[in-house]
Amino acid sequence: MMKVTQFKTLSSYALVGLSALVLSGCANKAVVSYGDAQAVETTDINFGSTDLQKVASQMTDSLLSSPVVGTMTQNKRPVVFVERIKNKTSEHIDTESITDSISTQMLRSGKFRFVDMTRVESVREQLNFQNEDALVNPATAVAFGKQIGAQYMLYGNLSSIVKSNADKSDVYYKFTMRLMDMESGLVEWADETEIRKTKEKSTFGW
Repeated sequence: MMKVTQFKTLSSYALVGLSALVLSGCANKAVVSYGDAQAVETTDINFGSTDLQKVASQMTDSLLSSPVVGTMTQNKRPVVFVERIKNKTSEHIDTESITDSISTQMLRSGKFRFVDMTRVESVREQLNFQNEDALVNPATAVAFGKQIGAQYMLYGNLSSIVKSNADKSDVYYKFTMRLMDMESGLVEWADETEIRKTKEKSTFGW
């Protein structure tokens, strides 16, 4: 009789423990939802999605509205090489995303064409395969020396100044871009945009 009672007691403890685990799992279950990709992001003071969209949009609008660029693209679509933006801040920032956003918006305008230097090695491997492998019909192989060189290079820097004390943090970002004529070395267009973000300590310490 004693063993039966002990077994029932242990079973009750096990059931209670299992119920607690189930309830805990339900309470900690994450809820996933979609948000507005264009919404202002204020999670923290660091460089974020809103800042990326802002600098990419402002630089592209400035470039496309420039009278010099208007004359340059009036009767042709110049070929541009976009160099990856240099990150001169103390943060880890994916500057490739900024570069991609700017080049995509420029391409959508229909005024420019691009050469993608990040894929040079892949293209070279494919050309070597087409021209040297017996499996490829020579009549369909893409010949060497046919690629078009870039006429202009678009490049830029992202820098920052950070100041902070016990009550307030302040970060200033400056994003600069230039468009250079590859043949003459002349800078045909340049512009910059600024962002300042502050974070103050809550009165309640939250």
